[in-house]
Amino acid sequence: MSKADNMLSILWMLRSGKKMTAQQIADELEIHVRTVYRCIDSLCASGAPIIADSGPNGGFRIHGQFAESPLMFDAEEQKALVHASIFAKESGYPYTDALERAIGKLKRYTNEEQLSHIERHGSGVSVLQPPVHDGLRPLLQTLESAAAHRQTLTMTYSKGREGDSMTRNFDSYGIIHWKGHWYAAGFCHLRHEIRNFRVDRIMGLEQTELVFERPADFSAKEALLGSLLPGPDSHEPLIDVVIQGHEHVLNELCQHWLFGHTLVKRQDGEVHFRLDTSSLTSYVPYFLLPYGKALTIQEPASLVLKLTEITTSMGLHYEHMLSHMTNKKG
Repeated sequence: MSKADNMLSILWMLRSGKKMTAQQIADELEIHVRTVYRCIDSLCASGAPIIADSGPNGGFRIHGQFAESPLMFDAEEQKALVHASIFAKESGYPYTDALERAIGKLKRYTNEEQLSHIERHGSGVSVLQPPVHDGLRPLLQTLESAAAHRQTLTMTYSKGREGDSMTRNFDSYGIIHWKGHWYAAGFCHLRHEIRNFRVDRIMGLEQTELVFERPADFSAKEALLGSLLPGPDSHEPLIDVVIQGHEHVLNELCQHWLFGHTLVKRQDGEVHFRLDTSSLTSYVPYFLLPYGKALTIQEPASLVLKLTEITTSMGLHYEHMLSHMTNKKG
């Protein structure tokens, strides 16, 4: 038998609840006692809670309730794990290699019918995500590990402009995947506040000897969303936004992360939102542009004016390009 088969056999023998010596296991499986020790070392490294008792009545046994825990997954659980691995891989999950090894083990220890079931369902799910650069994986692993071990990092971060970077100490509280990008949330020693950083703009990470305590009630997801939405303590004025349009367009607006959190009222053919001023002058107009005539902004006039400025500027830009192309051909 292969080493993997020996390991599984040893695990099943110990899960019976019996205490067995290395020699008894070797005799049962007809393998060398040194092979038993190597397999048990590998099982322990994989997380199996195997305890070695010394003395005349010694031997190997399984600790705690592991012996009664289910080792195998049913068909629905297998399908769910494979599907989850597809989502994780496409999102740039930092431990994809380990995940693929785990799925490989899942497939290895199934019968032909179960394996066929896994393969059929695995080929039935696809995920479209922007490509994630492989260089992000070690950064994500470092950030996640630092969050788990509460270890402060020295981070060199680019603001997006060439040559414009800054180094700071950073307490990584967690990583978040949102809208095709990975973010790191935590305490910035430079600004002395909780901040979020795009991982693809991190130019370097170095471990330090400093440690930190993460707030017990901290949520990386809420920290990122809170930086995008006005909080209860915000002094920025909120403006009522009234939009009319086709129902499917209004449904999409209400499901959007920004509009959905600022919805005030919904009625037939019309929705009311309450947004902060900075949102109305920045990304909101550009988000609404692709809908064209499928929606009509009733209020405020400032948003209509902003859209007018953007569309007029775009029209002039392409008129100039078209004129240049025509003159070039002539």
